[in-house]
Amino acid sequence: MILITGAAGFIGSCLVSRFNQLGRMDMILIDDFKNEDKRRNLLLKNYAGSTDRSLAFDFINTHFLIIEAIIHIGARTDTTSKDVEIFDTLNLNYTKKLFTICAERSIPIIYASSAATYGNGEFGYTEIEETLFKLQPLNPYAHSKHDFDKWALQQVKVPPSWVGFKFFNVYGPNEYHKKRMASVVFHAYNQIKKTGTCTLFKSHKNTYENGEQLRDFVYVKDVVNVIVWALLNKPKSGIYNLGTGKARSFNDLANALFAALKLPSNISYIDTPADIRQSYQYYTQADMNKLTSAGFYDPFTSLENGVKDYVSNYLEPSIYL
Repeated sequence: MILITGAAGFIGSCLVSRFNQLGRMDMILIDDFKNEDKRRNLLLKNYAGSTDRSLAFDFINTHFLIIEAIIHIGARTDTTSKDVEIFDTLNLNYTKKLFTICAERSIPIIYASSAATYGNGEFGYTEIEETLFKLQPLNPYAHSKHDFDKWALQQVKVPPSWVGFKFFNVYGPNEYHKKRMASVVFHAYNQIKKTGTCTLFKSHKNTYENGEQLRDFVYVKDVVNVIVWALLNKPKSGIYNLGTGKARSFNDLANALFAALKLPSNISYIDTPADIRQSYQYYTQADMNKLTSAGFYDPFTSLENGVKDYVSNYLEPSIYL
């Protein structure tokens, strides 16, 4: 039996779908299931049961002997929110409690960290532990993820296997419910369909042209493949980057969308909103050497192929993975 937190969300529901493709239905799904839009992510999926996130710890204590692993994807992911208390409750302390119970009950755990922990990238984008403690995240969400990463690295009593993945810019099916926090791909697609144009943020740094801000965009299908690989292969415990290892510009992303829609490119630029301008990252690129050294060699989907698959097979027909 596998427990998946955040199972009704974007990445969590795609993970459930991947397990179903592999013939596994022995999953207990954990989430706050009040959101009807999120529940649609689980339609037609097969799993053994579900429980509210508030009841998860009782469930683990009752069933720990048959739990193969816990995959903790659930989190509050609003990078614009300043509510430190909610991030401490849902991201930091909830994850500490899960990690602790996994250590006590000898249950492997895989959890979601974030590339947002790298801040402005002044210390690079590598998972070297000495460097991780120097990072300066730019918002409360990133701080909550970073605080847990540091805490986990300092624990003496740990689960038999634990892996934290720093997700870079994930996009793909099942993010319909995320609203403002959905990927740039999702928002740009909807804008193009409505107006025929794609509006990107201007650069407010002389070293970057408009739309040439760079991100490591990673397709959600690749993300869940890595998670499944980690579950089966149990690499050395620690924190790993999860991106493609290749930064691409927002202009590249927009052009890939227009190509997928068989439309001529039509890009315009607006000022970056004032409430996120100070915390806006101009460059992210995962150093993937640690994951490769651990034995993961599968190629990652190119931005063009990922966008084409997302648009053609999910966004255009309005279906879920």
